[in-house]
Amino acid sequence: MNIIVAFAKAENAQNIKSILSRGGFDGVITCSSGVQALSAMDDLGSGVIICGYRLSDMLYSELLEDLPSYFKMLLIASTDRAPSDADNDRLIYLSTPLQRADLFSTLNLMLEGVHRLKKKAKERRMKRSEADKKVIDQAKALLMERHHMTEPEAHKYLQKCAMDSGTDMLETAGMIISLTNI
Repeated sequence: MNIIVAFAKAENAQNIKSILSRGGFDGVITCSSGVQALSAMDDLGSGVIICGYRLSDMLYSELLEDLPSYFKMLLIASTDRAPSDADNDRLIYLSTPLQRADLFSTLNLMLEGVHRLKKKAKERRMKRSEADKKVIDQAKALLMERHHMTEPEAHKYLQKCAMDSGTDMLETAGMIISLTNI
């Protein structure tokens, strides 16, 4: 699973990264700004971001607002910086000083939650109705005809457009059909 560590001070990010790597979490990406973190999240698609209260260019709350749908945030901060929006299911808070066991168990739970979320979304996609499948097939046929794509290329293009626009594949297919009918 993907883990991004974002703190304003690069040394704090490196310290968390080294703790994680000693705990068996590999491939951790470090950032010092919210913009870097968002870019990394777009590249990875899913995972957990571990961050402090303040990054070099924004607060955790601003980053949380732009958090991609398959990411969860683990905020590590002092108790006086505890988040007030505790009802957010995409944010978990751990206070400093941080216990290694707490970090590892919380991170494992969050990664499992992201995995379950993606699995449920995949199951929903697999249970499309015949009418939904026809709309997607019609959009693919239009792409194949007008842009000389193969069926796999058209499918991949639909998926990419859906991800880029933050919509599901059915809605994207509907948009493509409506745009070609103009």
